[in-house]
Amino acid sequence: MKYSWMILLSVSLALLLTACGPGEEKGDFIDRMSMEHKGDKPVQNEASELGQTGKVTGEDVTYATVNGNDITGYLAKPSDMKSGGPAIIVIHEWWGLNDNIRMMADKLAGEGYTALAVDLYNGKVAESPDSAGTYARSVKEQQALDNLTQAYNYLSGQQSAGNIGVIGWCFGGSWSLQTALAHPQKIDATVIYYGRLVTDAAQLEKLQMPVLGIFGAEDDGIPPKTVNEFESALNKTGVSNSIHIYDGAGHAFANPSGSRYVKEAAEDAWQKTLNFLNENLNK
Repeated sequence: MKYSWMILLSVSLALLLTACGPGEEKGDFIDRMSMEHKGDKPVQNEASELGQTGKVTGEDVTYATVNGNDITGYLAKPSDMKSGGPAIIVIHEWWGLNDNIRMMADKLAGEGYTALAVDLYNGKVAESPDSAGTYARSVKEQQALDNLTQAYNYLSGQQSAGNIGVIGWCFGGSWSLQTALAHPQKIDATVIYYGRLVTDAAQLEKLQMPVLGIFGAEDDGIPPKTVNEFESALNKTGVSNSIHIYDGAGHAFANPSGSRYVKEAAEDAWQKTLNFLNENLNK
């Protein structure tokens, strides 16, 4: 009887840890983001000065229905867009789908892409780190993946897109990687700006697209040690990648919203992003 109770207790603890593990990891990451964004606000910054090559048109569109709710995003397209061109799923920072993210979608559209800025907060937009943390914690994994899957289907179906990439900052960088892992045979290029990483080679080996990673050396939320482990795991599995860690830059250094912007590093990262997307989506 004594040993039966010990076995039962061991099994129960194992199940509890298994059930809590992913949630704790996500919660820990959001806690770290809260620390990195302490005192920050989703204000427009010098990201607005990034160049834009062509003219664009933009509109709000309903691209998905999740848990019975219609999801509205922002669709930006080159004014002279032809059917079958490349497209990008744009995933917002932890602030939500605000005007600064719409601006980045416009900038991508100005480079020749149909850019769909998705909404994982179902219309909510944060104005403080506290509300951003609350919204980020409320996102359920399966619903978010359903949202992003429908975003892909909207671009490939209704927009007749050819190659499709995904990009995200901070909270959105995490979901950029998760989108690629969920659809390794569909996504053609993945850009991760300091999002929560997966360092398990067994999980990463399913990726079949090139990965661009942008990180800051002063980021305590996504420290260089974790970034190096991520890069090593990608190399181990043969996944094509280009990983960059910027000295003097912290978390959110290239976010279009907020006061953590580091102009020189962000501009270099953006040029690397455009070169990467051009190389992998325009073919």
